[in-house]
This record gives sequence, C-alpha cells and structure tokens, in this order.
Amino acid sequence: MNTRLISIEELATSVLDGASVALPRDSSGCALEAVRALVRRGARNLKLIAVPQVGLQADLLIGAGCATSVEAAAVSLGEHGQAPRFRSAVSSGSIEMIDSTCPVIHAGFQAAEKGIPFMPLRGIIGSDLVSHRADWKIVDNPFGDGDDPILLLPAIRPDVALFHASRADRDGNVWVGTSRELSTMAHAARLTFVTVEEIVEESLLADQATASGTLSGLYVSAIAEVKDGAWPVGLAGCYPPDHEHLRAYSRAARTADGFAEYLVEHVLVDQSAGAP
Repeated sequence: MNTRLISIEELATSVLDGASVALPRDSSGCALEAVRALVRRGARNLKLIAVPQVGLQADLLIGAGCATSVEAAAVSLGEHGQAPRFRSAVSSGSIEMIDSTCPVIHAGFQAAEKGIPFMPLRGIIGSDLVSHRADWKIVDNPFGDGDDPILLLPAIRPDVALFHASRADRDGNVWVGTSRELSTMAHAARLTFVTVEEIVEESLLADQATASGTLSGLYVSAIAEVKDGAWPVGLAGCYPPDHEHLRAYSRAARTADGFAEYLVEHVLVDQSAGAP
C-alpha cells in the first residue's frame, strides 16, 4: 500500500499544533472521529478553513480550545441552529473569524491545486467583504479595454486537508463520489488525512464504475479505517445524520458547563469502535 494505513490516534498526532486545516461542509464527509481524536490529544492553535462552510467539526474544536481562527462563508449547525461554541468564542474575542464567501474559498483552493498564486473573480466586487480583506486585491483587467476591475484572490494552500469517506483501496485511492470539493482540498493541501468506513481489496481506479469518483492515492498522505467516522452528521449513502444527537448537542453546548459535560460523555472517551 503506497498510502500509509494508520490508527486514528496516529492521525491526530500527525496534525501538528498551529497547522491550517481544511474541513468540508457537513454533507460532504466530515471526519468527526478524527476531530474527537484531535480534542483528546489536546491539539492547539489550529487555523480552520471551511470548504466553504462548516458546522459541528469547527464547533467542537473551537469549544475545546483547539482552534485560534476560522475562515469560512458560514459556521452553523444548519437546521439545529447556530454553532453555540463558535458564537461564544466570537463574542468573547477568543477566536479570529475571517469572513469569506463560497466562491472565494473555492477559487482559492482551485488556485492552489493549479500551483498558481491567485485566482481572479468578479462577482463579489462591491461587497462590504472586499473592504475588510486586505489580502484581496482589485486591479484593472490587463486584457480589458477601458475600466474593467477584477478581484484577485490569493491561493489557499492548507497544511492539512481532513475528511471522511465511505471507502478506500489498498493503494490509498479514496472514493469521494460527487463531492468533488474533497478532491480539490486534497490537490491543494500539503498533507491529506482521510478516515474511511472500510478498506476494500479491489482497485477503485481500475473499475469504470468507481474511477471517475475516486481521488488518487497520490494525493493522500495517510488513511485511518474508522467505522461510523462521520457520526453524528452522517455520511451520504452510508448512514443518515443523527438528528436527535445533534439537537442534544445544540442544547448542551449553549453553556460552557453543558459543553464540558458533552466532551466528557462523547469525546474524551474513544468511541471509534462505533457510535453509541
């Protein structure tokens, strides 16, 4: 196997303190057991980058004191309301919120995967966001005729891309299906760590039925096999979100004491053998 098969604890240790970590939206494949492992090992000073929005993953890391910043189009628990620990951290000033938009984040990752320093974008010129982002530059279109402004966005190249998928093969190829942003994350990141439901023997790239939805193992640094690794947000095609648990989390995490009790019950004890 070209890509290393490691334990969830080794994966958490491989995400170094201070790293910038790209995380997908809840419906794309969230490595929640890896996030819990990061909390258990006491990760610190992580810089979270949502692709392009994020929910429970970020809320757990922020609430546990693992993250110092988050760049995102949104941080939310969706139908279960606001992300309570994120909201508290922003209100207290204990975390830096770097406001962005979905097109900007995707464009930044696309620039990084192409190996270019920036990506042009036009649609958000005139937005208040532009005046708050010193790293975004408006220039005259060098190919335009007359006044034609274009916004240049820096490439986003995270230290780590972290996500969960249904399966990988022995060569480290990972099935991502229609969640193509996961491939973009892996192409852009310096390291990519993936948790999967299972390791399969047959090559995912050799089968025409799976090849088009498979991320090559060339872009995968290490894989941990973790059953129910996306619980409780669910994994498309495998198991649905655990809405009862998500509602309970939303209620508990509204207070620091409630969040601390949640950590003791559901995070600080390794549950990678299966969701309760």
